[in-house]
Amino acid sequence: MTERTRTRAQARRERTLDQVRRAETAALVRSDIAHAAIALHGTPVLLLDPERVRRQYRRLEAALPFVAFHYAVKALSHPAVIDALAEEGCGFDVATGEELTLVSGVPRDRIIHTHPIKKPSEIRAAIADGIRTFVVDNETELEKFAGAPEDVRLLVRLAYRSPNAKSDLSSKFGLGPFEAERLVIRALERGIRVCGFSFHVGSQLDDPGRFVTAIERTLRLLDRLEAILPVRLDTLDIGGGFPVAYDAAVTDLETLADRIRSVLEPRADRLRILAEPGRILAAEAMTLVTSVVGVAERPDGRWYYLDDGVYGSYSNVIAEDVHPLVFALRDLDACPPADAAHRWATLAGPTCDSADVIAREVLLPDLRVGDLLASPAMGAYTSVTATRFNGREATPIAIVGTGVRTGEVRTASSLQTVP
Repeated sequence: MTERTRTRAQARRERTLDQVRRAETAALVRSDIAHAAIALHGTPVLLLDPERVRRQYRRLEAALPFVAFHYAVKALSHPAVIDALAEEGCGFDVATGEELTLVSGVPRDRIIHTHPIKKPSEIRAAIADGIRTFVVDNETELEKFAGAPEDVRLLVRLAYRSPNAKSDLSSKFGLGPFEAERLVIRALERGIRVCGFSFHVGSQLDDPGRFVTAIERTLRLLDRLEAILPVRLDTLDIGGGFPVAYDAAVTDLETLADRIRSVLEPRADRLRILAEPGRILAAEAMTLVTSVVGVAERPDGRWYYLDDGVYGSYSNVIAEDVHPLVFALRDLDACPPADAAHRWATLAGPTCDSADVIAREVLLPDLRVGDLLASPAMGAYTSVTATRFNGREATPIAIVGTGVRTGEVRTASSLQTVP
């Protein structure tokens, strides 16, 4: 495939994504329950459909049936999301005592604690609460588990750098293979049980080959240590990082699963294989509705000021370099006509900070104060990372039932992309 052909194929996928996002957003915001939520809360408001979380979980299970999934609570910690996944039988991945409290009704054998750095008091509290699987990545952390109950199981966190990920988590946590071997030996000397390894290739990583490489390297390390040490390693945690299509198409879940299935499935009979999906489950379940509060002509063109911004629900713009789509509600049809009134505009948030800029060069119709806009795929790392800067209230979250049902529109999460 030539570079020109690849560019054209990518452009077609992105046009299709835009059309699908428009269609599913239109179906949601035009529903009676969305109208009621906007009438009750005003704007900004986040519309949450837990049914979409359920559907994504079922897709994961179908794609990788031998993997035990543990939802990363940090992505979206709303009770409706937790309840929906708990009912589906999903496990949970927590990083703090506060997150553990959020899943208080879930059996403790379905919860793992994966923060590599914890206060001793947090470890004691989690163990007392019944948690038995933890993650460590250094000797100081390992020593905190000296004297822990015999059934406490530790996973050693490995580092696999992924500069192309939106967030390269191995820049902060994890060990190389030599250091990991030394840590396992130290655990054996101290009588602390290590049951396997964990890793995270990076957030929003659209690179199936990187997932495969990380799994293969981890399995080789596991086999080597079992051959030279008196240890039985029975658990592999492949983390999360499955990408979501925001403003550009990404490798779809089934294609990614097919790539990693070939290296994982042969080990499924002897290994407990875990994963920690967060974004892939939550992102498409929530849509943000905002309104225009100000309009200005500046030297660089038209500016629209919205009632939510990067210190609020659009915090993913700053924290994760996400580029959410923004649609004007009165312009929500699948193929909007070329209108002379459309213009390139900058979208800014409501705070008095000049850094509060959501997006630049967004093509929008001529908007006035009070006009509504919507951003789809705003479920992950939005409300949970929002602040109260300038004393602004948190954006309310309204449950919209089943929202966009399968069959009404083709959902963006089902788009197939060309590898």
